[in-house]
Amino acid sequence: MNAKKADKFATGVLYAVSGIIVLILAALLLYILIRGIPHISWDFLTKPSKAYQAGGGIGIQLFNSLYLLLITMLISFPISLGAGIYLSEYAKKNWVTDVIRTSIEILSSLPSVVVGLFGFLIFVVQLGYGFSIISGALALTFFNLPLLTRNVEESLKAVHYTQREAGLSLGLSRWETVLKVVVPEALPGILTGVILSSGRIFGEAAALIYTAGQSAPALDFSNWNPLSVSSPISIFRQAETLAVHIWKINTEGTMPDGAAVSAGASAVLILVVLLFNFGARFIGNRLYKRMTSA
Repeated sequence: MNAKKADKFATGVLYAVSGIIVLILAALLLYILIRGIPHISWDFLTKPSKAYQAGGGIGIQLFNSLYLLLITMLISFPISLGAGIYLSEYAKKNWVTDVIRTSIEILSSLPSVVVGLFGFLIFVVQLGYGFSIISGALALTFFNLPLLTRNVEESLKAVHYTQREAGLSLGLSRWETVLKVVVPEALPGILTGVILSSGRIFGEAAALIYTAGQSAPALDFSNWNPLSVSSPISIFRQAETLAVHIWKINTEGTMPDGAAVSAGASAVLILVVLLFNFGARFIGNRLYKRMTSA
């Protein structure tokens, strides 16, 4: 009886702690959304921001966040996919593999502000890219690589070894087996990790303050010259993102309705991150059911 009582007590404590954490998170999210959603409108989502006047929006910052996310994923995903395949399918147990895994662990534990300062010294100063989208994307690539690489590796390891044996028994080479059998089977898990890491990048601010800059120049969406600073597709222009914009408003904002803009922008940021998270689960489950006929 004492053992059963102790077990029930421990179980109750765990449920209580879990419930408290969920309540704190829910209260924080509701507080941000309740304060911010009333300020969200189409004009708010599409108008450019204003420094000294009321009525500004977050259009350029929202576009910068999405564009920077796209550039970062185009750089980091192929590297992470290759690294994950190597570690899962080809790497032998030796000191080289141990160094690679240790480096990934160290890189994943670095604070984002340290990654930002590293990006500032290397990409902004040494390579001469200045405060730009490409500097921010390269810095976020270092920030994103450990999570994506580990996700790809674990997704590939989750594929049963009989799948590999079946491919090899049909005469496929090892690389063909990985490419045509293992990777498609692991695709739902890989895609889920990509979407979750996208939400993490979208909400990042500290690393971008030192790399992508804190200003959002006016964009001419009819200008498709990639070398023009007013072109939306240029990767060499400064790009204040939504998260950086929120930080800037709350630290040195001069607009009369700064509190309303900050609340609305925060709500938009939370909604997009939630969309990434729920979208990852939905797409991952749909892909799993389609590929396994479950």
